[in-house]
Amino acid sequence: MKRFRLQIIVRLVAIVVVLGGAYWLAVEAQVYELALVAVLTAVYLAWRLIRYVEKMARDLTRFLESVRYADFSQGFTSDGRGPLFDHLRDAFRDVTGEFRRIRAEKEEQVRYLENVVQHIGIPLISFRDDGTVELMNRAARRLLRTGPIRNVDALTDLSPKLVDHLRTLEPGRQAMVRVTEDDRTMQLSVSVSRFRLRDEAHAIATIQDLRNELEEKEMEAWQQLTRVLTHEIMNSVAPISSLASTAHRLLADVPAGDGADPEDQPGEVTADAREAVETIERRSKGLISFVDSYRSFTKIPNPTFEVLEAGDMFENVRRLLRVQIEEHDLECDIQVHPDPLEFTADPELIEQVLINLTLNAMQAVEGRDGARIEMRARIDRRSRPVLQIADNGPGIAPDVQERIFVPFFTTKEDGSGIGLSLSRQIMRLHGGTLTVRSEPDVETAFTLRF
Repeated sequence: MKRFRLQIIVRLVAIVVVLGGAYWLAVEAQVYELALVAVLTAVYLAWRLIRYVEKMARDLTRFLESVRYADFSQGFTSDGRGPLFDHLRDAFRDVTGEFRRIRAEKEEQVRYLENVVQHIGIPLISFRDDGTVELMNRAARRLLRTGPIRNVDALTDLSPKLVDHLRTLEPGRQAMVRVTEDDRTMQLSVSVSRFRLRDEAHAIATIQDLRNELEEKEMEAWQQLTRVLTHEIMNSVAPISSLASTAHRLLADVPAGDGADPEDQPGEVTADAREAVETIERRSKGLISFVDSYRSFTKIPNPTFEVLEAGDMFENVRRLLRVQIEEHDLECDIQVHPDPLEFTADPELIEQVLINLTLNAMQAVEGRDGARIEMRARIDRRSRPVLQIADNGPGIAPDVQERIFVPFFTTKEDGSGIGLSLSRQIMRLHGGTLTVRSEPDVETAFTLRF
């Protein structure tokens, strides 16, 4: 501080001396040229004094502006103006260091939160009120099969209803959106939380595909119902079948009579009773056999996993059904890309699924010109193996597609409604899915995704 004062005093004394000299030259010596030079020199010295005083204000202003814009490369310099300014420089350096530390901590926290959000398994999208996307984690991109997007409107091609719910859904409420693509169907649960940040509206949306969970619960409910029904039916029918067999054996030893003599009426009654008991026995056994077929739906063995080749599995199925294929004059093609394509599954269970689907396809194209069945295998966009059984039959109506995997539902006169349900349950035991996509009179494809 003393040095700063000394600088000011020296500059002021210099200005006064120069002005005094200018006065003496103009009044006493009457040398006006030198007097003018002295006045200009005094003006210059005054300007330098002002610049010297303002330099500290400029340094402070520059330093505070750098803090405002988080540019911590700027600093306050003392330029030898004394210990007071050296202390001020050190204080500003400490302030700058603290701001730099705080900013580094905030950046670390932001990176930490971003990594946490990216690794969360729940799909999240954060966006502004105008739809500008600020954050979309990996789970959301995988679920929606999209890369980074700038605005939620970019999801319109996937589902306009989804975009509408993202923009308008009230906090605390949940919406269900059904999304159908070429090879999958999703039942999306959407919830949105809205808040304000720096007087600007923001929203965070969570999107979950509940289709697998819903199908799992539905399948468990059907299995439980089937267990109860088969148990109760068997408990009731088994005694009836046993008693009918016993009655049939007893009546078999009673002569029926020819019915010519009126007194021979007991013989006719015996014959009628024998026929009735035989019918009861036959239908009871048929009902028991029918119930036994449904027990397979609830007693699927746990898979024994092996590494299989899709081409070999298709060849085995085609070989097993060769007689039926030739009888119906069908064209059955196998397409595997890349070949060989390997996947892990239980060979017997998956072979049963492929046989069921192929038999259904054969029935669908029966009697059609140019009937064709295709067995396909490929790798999808998520690097998962996919097997398909496709046919060019009449197709499946949309309302039937919704119910086709429901146990006991069938469109065939002699169908049991168990085949597709059983096939889907086998795929669920493999951690995969079984879906259907049908375009009438073009193609129906059942997709096994592992």
